[in-house]
Amino acid sequence: MVLVISLVCPIRGAGTAAINNMKRFIASIAPVFLFVPLAFARSRTAPAPREQSLLARVTVYWASGGRGSDRYTRKHKCATGVRLRVGHCAVDPRRIPYGSKVVFPDGVLTAVDTGMAVRNRKAARRSARTVAQRNAIVVDRFFETKRQALSWANAHPEFIMVQIFPPNYSGAATAQPRKLSGQQPKVQGTQVAAGTVPQTKRIASTYPSGAFGQMRR
Repeated sequence: MVLVISLVCPIRGAGTAAINNMKRFIASIAPVFLFVPLAFARSRTAPAPREQSLLARVTVYWASGGRGSDRYTRKHKCATGVRLRVGHCAVDPRRIPYGSKVVFPDGVLTAVDTGMAVRNRKAARRSARTVAQRNAIVVDRFFETKRQALSWANAHPEFIMVQIFPPNYSGAATAQPRKLSGQQPKVQGTQVAAGTVPQTKRIASTYPSGAFGQMRR
């Protein structure tokens, strides 16, 4: 009996030591299992946004000079709260974040505004002749007066390739106008009168307010 007890005690002692060693081992590798999922999650995070070129159906709106401007635009108010000025445009923030630079052949605009007709791409769907045009985004350029807006619209094509620089992209601060392939403006003159009929009729027939005006809010 004494011999049996003397044999069992060392076995129990060895078992306890093994359990303690296992506990220490688990405690030492536990942090690894905690940080590995985080590492995988970071690797799956979407990459930082970069510049992109998109086909845009370009429309215009204005603050003064005639019918086609809503009460918010007449007060130079927009969706982001900044004061509207020349060089601003309305976009779909789901596609183009606010603060992005939208590069045209004749200038660099800042995305600060939006509207229902911009988000649902009504102008693109109505005037499209190809699949690419039907799927184009809409960019609504702001002008101070109706005359300036229609003059620009008369001198440029409806669909233009634009380059988008996200607000947190390093190249946004130095974005410069550039002529991208396939987007040479159809300039008919240095200034086109606002009363020129073809473009004015097209805009008016698409948007009863003259541009996005009353449909924007």
